[in-house]
Amino acid sequence: MTGIVIVFPKAEDGKSIRNLLVRYGYEVTAVCTLGSQVQNHIDLMNSGIIISGYKYADMHYRELKEFLPEGFDMLLLASDRVCAECADPDIICVSMPLKVQDLVSTVEMMYMNQMRRKKRLRSKPKQRTEAERKILSEAKETLMERNHMTEEEAHRYIQKCSMDSGTSLIETAEMVLAMTKL
Repeated sequence: MTGIVIVFPKAEDGKSIRNLLVRYGYEVTAVCTLGSQVQNHIDLMNSGIIISGYKYADMHYRELKEFLPEGFDMLLLASDRVCAECADPDIICVSMPLKVQDLVSTVEMMYMNQMRRKKRLRSKPKQRTEAERKILSEAKETLMERNHMTEEEAHRYIQKCSMDSGTSLIETAEMVLAMTKL
């Protein structure tokens, strides 16, 4: 589940929002009062949602946003005036006073966007290094010469062996090359 970090200058405000989100089934990783605390927490995370107030003792919400690595989204809870001044399209704003349903539906939307982004990254094919491509190519060439296979048949053979043995495609290609050198 995507981690949620809440940062407000008053700890009781952050804890109230945490309690509300926990009641709706969200996992809140941390409640912070300083931007530097948020930075320490997100170092341990790959992605997440930062629910933020306008200003903390050590920085402003814009400064915190600059420090956020890719994969983190920010939700700003502030007055209408501050939300109107927020020109960053990557920051989602919800006006105070806060309506519970507005907060919950916005967090749900952000959570779903995080899940879609993770799914898209997982489905993106892994880029092989030049050395890995060379090993795979050599293994296919060896199978094509020795077993009179087409390139497609050799590739499928290596894929099937890889899946059957639970090893990566490159490890299987290396095994094919090692077996042919015996």
